[in-house]
Amino acid sequence: MLNLTKTTVAAGIIAIATFSATPAFAGQCQTAGVNPLANAPTMPKDVTDTVIGSVDLSKEIGVDGRLLRTRRLVVQPGGIVPLHSHKDRPALIVTVSGSITEYRSDCSTPIEHHAGDISREADSISHYWINHGTEPAVLLSSDVFHSM
Repeated sequence: MLNLTKTTVAAGIIAIATFSATPAFAGQCQTAGVNPLANAPTMPKDVTDTVIGSVDLSKEIGVDGRLLRTRRLVVQPGGIVPLHSHKDRPALIVTVSGSITEYRSDCSTPIEHHAGDISREADSISHYWINHGTEPAVLLSSDVFHSM
């Protein structure tokens, strides 16, 4: 695992936030209709998940048992990031390249994310992602993760 200074991590997060020219947030989804999670996949498929940096928040800001981490996910065509919850685990995900479809508990229609889009994952949402495209989707995910 790569050790990064707090300044480097902060600069990276600011760069990620700045990079997103066309953010796609849950507020842009339709909230009436059928729940898209009824038949949600529960197993990953054709996805790699690599931690590229983390910061122990107990040492930085006194939040025991939590890490601020950034991961690089590569989701191949047809690949799946299975259903998971963001209860007590906020995250921001930037689509770096390709496109990917997100199915969220608070949206009745899927959200298509393209390069430069950012997804805010908080407020206990549950969701999953599928790459319906023809090229890999590369995502950077920064979240506050339970280390214990």
